[in-house]
Amino acid sequence: MARREKKPVHKVVMTEGKRNIIQQLLQEYDIETAEDIQDALKDLLGGTIKEMMEAEMDDHLGYQKSERSYSDDYRNGYKSKRVNSSYGSMDIDVPQDRKSTFEPQIVKKRQKDISDIDQKIISMYAKGMTIRQISETIEDIYGFETSEGFISDVTDKILPQIEDWQNPPLDEVYPILYIDAIHYSVRDNGVIKKLAAYVILGINTEGKKEVLSITVGDNESSKYWLSVLNELKNRGVKDILIICADGLSGIKEAIAAAFPKTEYQRCIVHQVRNTLKYVPDKDRKAFASDLKTIYHASDEEKARLALDRVTEKWTMSIRNWGQVYGELSIMYEGRGRLPE
Repeated sequence: MARREKKPVHKVVMTEGKRNIIQQLLQEYDIETAEDIQDALKDLLGGTIKEMMEAEMDDHLGYQKSERSYSDDYRNGYKSKRVNSSYGSMDIDVPQDRKSTFEPQIVKKRQKDISDIDQKIISMYAKGMTIRQISETIEDIYGFETSEGFISDVTDKILPQIEDWQNPPLDEVYPILYIDAIHYSVRDNGVIKKLAAYVILGINTEGKKEVLSITVGDNESSKYWLSVLNELKNRGVKDILIICADGLSGIKEAIAAAFPKTEYQRCIVHQVRNTLKYVPDKDRKAFASDLKTIYHASDEEKARLALDRVTEKWTMSIRNWGQVYGELSIMYEGRGRLPE
């Protein structure tokens, strides 16, 4: 697990100039509490923004407020605008020009937030908080209300980035793809339901692992898997040598339709687990040891001989041997089923 990067700690360095400014603040705002400091900083921030906008307007018009000009564009009063900052909400006066061509940069048109709150909202959204919870948290921390519509607008900004991350171009050939699922519970309109996030992990021609796709589905079918595999084709994949997965419903039919030359291999790990569940607890360790001689065999012929030995040894000991044998034989689907 990657170590979380610590933010650098700001070290306060006092200078004579800073001390003079602080003394002036204490006198101007009659500061006695931490809340008074917040109010003072909010007022200073608003005043600073206003002065910077005045300077921007001077630059836009080409002359200062006190100068005479014969330009056909000139100052045309102010327009009040409410913005949210790290110190709370504040009203600022935005200077206007007659032609309405002034584009302030310090606080741009239609910008209503100057607190970097967008990133905080996205972070809370990524952690699974609901829009209502995010709205309540922002109000508790910053003291201003944020509508659910505003939060939705912020989270919608990252959707194109998510789509780009989900659908990067892929290699033309992958020797092996692994498909597995992570199952979890979600609340949908007050109802708890089970969903699965299907992860497709590819091994590229350089032997490196790549996460090709993560899709969420509540049912498995050949139609669903065909859509997933066709999406890989649309992103550039032309051939897959082996697809390894558990016994996902409809996966074999989907592979045959999308990549007819691709071999399907049942996941041995899942296969062994499915096999051991029919074996009594007292025999599992010994049986698992014998089982390794089958799936560690260097070729199919040696695997068949190992299976014969295991069958002869365990047929009488395991009551459910027919089910055990059925699970073992699935390992060789596509390469000729083992004789029963």
